[in-house]
Amino acid sequence: MVMMYSKLKAHNMKEAELREIWRKEYCVKEIITFDRVAVKFYEDMFDHAFFESANRIKNDKSILSYNRLEKMLWIKDTLQDPDAILKKGWNKDKKEYYTDRRVAVVKGNYVVIIRFIGSLKAKFITAYEKNDIRNILSSPDFERSERFFG
Repeated sequence: MVMMYSKLKAHNMKEAELREIWRKEYCVKEIITFDRVAVKFYEDMFDHAFFESANRIKNDKSILSYNRLEKMLWIKDTLQDPDAILKKGWNKDKKEYYTDRRVAVVKGNYVVIIRFIGSLKAKFITAYEKNDIRNILSSPDFERSERFFG
């Protein structure tokens, strides 16, 4: 299956229009990954996914990111891409890998993170581009557990 990875022309759109695309494409529709995991999306996740911090120390999420917004549709494409690189998520507070988070990497540096909440069920966490992804690529491969894949 060849993934499309289409970009939106976010700079030409109002924030309300972009939020409506998010709602229609992700919150209303059922998104199923290439390996049959149903991923839930909620309208309030828009702010976390598409705003960036002016001050990384404060983590204020005050700037609407057109770079992230133009790749909004890539989230679904990434989740459905059987060729995505799948890694375990890192818990920076506990300094250990999560057992319930999956990081998918496509197109060299585009990252989508989901958290498993049950058997073949997950919740979207975030998506972004990362210039240096060596730390992600050096993480252990994601393993399909009995707990989340039955």
